[in-house]
Amino acid sequence: MSGILSMILAGGEGTRLSPLTGIRAKPAVPFGGNYRIIDFVLNNFVNSDLLQIFVLTQFKSHSLMKHMSRAWQVSGLTNRFIDPIPAQMQTGKNWYMGTADAIYQNLHLIRGLDPEHVCIFGGDHIYKMDVRQMINYHHNKEAVLTVAAIPVHISEADQFGIIEIDESGRMIGFEEKPKEDPKTIPGRPDMCLASMGNYVFEAKTLVNSLEEDAEQVDSKHDFGHDIIPKLYPQGKVYVYDFSTNVIRGEPDYARGYWRDVGTIDAYFEANMDLIQIQPPINLYNKFWPLRSYHPAVPPAKFVHDETNRTGQAISSMVAAGSIISGAIIYNSIIGHNVHIHSHSYVEKCVIMGNNDIGEGCRIRRAIIDKDVQIAPGTVIGEDPESDRKRFHVSEGGIVVIPKGTKIGF
Repeated sequence: MSGILSMILAGGEGTRLSPLTGIRAKPAVPFGGNYRIIDFVLNNFVNSDLLQIFVLTQFKSHSLMKHMSRAWQVSGLTNRFIDPIPAQMQTGKNWYMGTADAIYQNLHLIRGLDPEHVCIFGGDHIYKMDVRQMINYHHNKEAVLTVAAIPVHISEADQFGIIEIDESGRMIGFEEKPKEDPKTIPGRPDMCLASMGNYVFEAKTLVNSLEEDAEQVDSKHDFGHDIIPKLYPQGKVYVYDFSTNVIRGEPDYARGYWRDVGTIDAYFEANMDLIQIQPPINLYNKFWPLRSYHPAVPPAKFVHDETNRTGQAISSMVAAGSIISGAIIYNSIIGHNVHIHSHSYVEKCVIMGNNDIGEGCRIRRAIIDKDVQIAPGTVIGEDPESDRKRFHVSEGGIVVIPKGTKIGF
């Protein structure tokens, strides 16, 4: 689509996802064996044929920049690019002070391309979306701003911007992360309409709003706190119902799937969604390919012999380069170059890659970051008290092993 610039906010620190974000930004966290979180929003734009994309980075950006240089190079096509933009202090000696300030500090990029509309999306959610459908809705409504929204349970309202709309879909109320008495959806007293943090702006409206906001010393310089509350009373701010977004090849039950993987438990459950018999997000849809960086490694290998060693993976996904050597993998996701040795048992785990798990280990309900070595006979996930003394354990009881850890050596 001509006249459309896309800007992805990928500078999130992701403190609630620690220790996975100890050395990397949240969008760079590996996901689903083959991917990084950032890949999902990038695939949404690429599959929607929107190929003028800036990715704004900030915290711990090296891993993200390295991934993008490997996986997301666009060359040889005029006016087509996917460019990472490091925080550069363009407007003073401050890093980004909020989501709106991140775009404000890069207004020169918008002015340089002079688009008609600007898509501003977060870079840290798991979902599929044909962005063109949202843009078409925005055009049909002649909106100055369109906000994508989903229903969430009232108990989650304090994590989102909560929206009210009229019968035409126009926004008539907005409150950022209400702590009490959030507005509910009419007829659904247990549900609220929440902003997904995905916006389509008329470019002139965006530039004017950001310039006005930058002059407000008491502003948080945030789209949810400042920009949207000032824009919607003026009219022509509309809300796009994400559940109406249709992707070819996707079953009806998968429509509207969107996950904020901001906590360890949410991240773990989103990974587990991938290995359901009917996954709510399907990695195998040929009409919606999911691109990423894939290292030059051989196919996955499963080792069996006649000495009661049977390498098998049940209801699991195993990435290339991995060797399941007489071990049993159940309900788990195994990344690239993982070697799991004989007589080990791994259940409901996310193992990111370049790991070595010794003989006779038993590991349950764990997230194991990259480059982890685990000595033979190690048991993880069976004794909560012991696990909490040795490791980070989430509220939901998921054990997290940071990158580069050596256990039992």
